[in-house]
This record gives sequence, structure tokens and C-alpha cells, in this order.
Amino acid sequence: MNADEIAATHRTVAIEGCDGTGKSTLASRLAHEHGFAVVHCPRTPDSVNLPQRYQELLARSGRLVLDRCFLSELTYGPLYRGGSRITWDEARTLAKAVTNRDGVFLHLTAPAEVIRARLLNRDSEAPALADITALLAAYRTVFTTLAQSIPVITIDTTAEGPPSTE
Repeated sequence: MNADEIAATHRTVAIEGCDGTGKSTLASRLAHEHGFAVVHCPRTPDSVNLPQRYQELLARSGRLVLDRCFLSELTYGPLYRGGSRITWDEARTLAKAVTNRDGVFLHLTAPAEVIRARLLNRDSEAPALADITALLAAYRTVFTTLAQSIPVITIDTTAEGPPSTE
């Protein structure tokens, strides 16, 4: 499925995956070429109620792309901060809110070596391969678990980067 097909069939797109998989690139394409409003969701400060923040985002009208979302807390939180600030039940509730908004989850992925090379090229630094591999495994677990009840499209961005809109 390419970005045109995604845009034609969904009002909400939640893009997730490790840093360096092309989330922001795809979000920008969807905004520029299909009129989606993009919300980049970096790590939320600890003082913010995460589920409430995402409920408020999802209450917005119009077409919406989440460039990273609450699912990253289920991956990065346990690996880098010793725990997630969002429960699986809260994640399922929020995921259902995305799908109730005619939404889909895009899981962007690539091999650890490719991701590391992209990050080095982009930022001149990158996590160790072992850390990227752990994140990839954590994302697989999250999406495998949630795909039982929500629409998930996994896209390997190795060869071309994120799906084109052409």
C-alpha cells in the first residue's frame, strides 16, 4: 500500500518505528500532498498525563498524522527509562480511538544496520546496533500484540525509505 492509498482510505494515520525509519518524511508527504495535519510527538514530559494528551489530540477534527505516538512509550520507556508511563490497557484504548477515527497504524521498520547508517548520516551519532536491535524487537512485540485488534501496516523502508506518494 502506498501513501496515496493510505490517504484515500484513512482520516488518521499513526506512524511509528525506530528513529531513522522515515516517519517524519512520510508524515510530511501526507501533509503536503494530502492535506493531513501533522502532530510530531516527541517524548512527553513526565508531568503530562500521556493518555489524556493523546485523547485530546485524537479529538481534533480533520485529517491527522501522528508522527510517533503513544506506542513509542511502550518501546522506548522500558528500554531506556525502566518502564512505560502508559499501560497496555491505556494503549489499547488509545489505539481503538485511532481506529474509531478511521485510522491506521503504520509500523515503519528496517534492519538495524540500515537504521544506524541513516542516523549517523543524519545526526552524526546513533545508538549501538544492540540498542537498535532491542528497539526493533520491542516494536515487533507491540505491533504483533496490537495487530490482533487494530489495523497495522508494516512497511520495510530499507530500499526506498517511506512509501512514495507517486
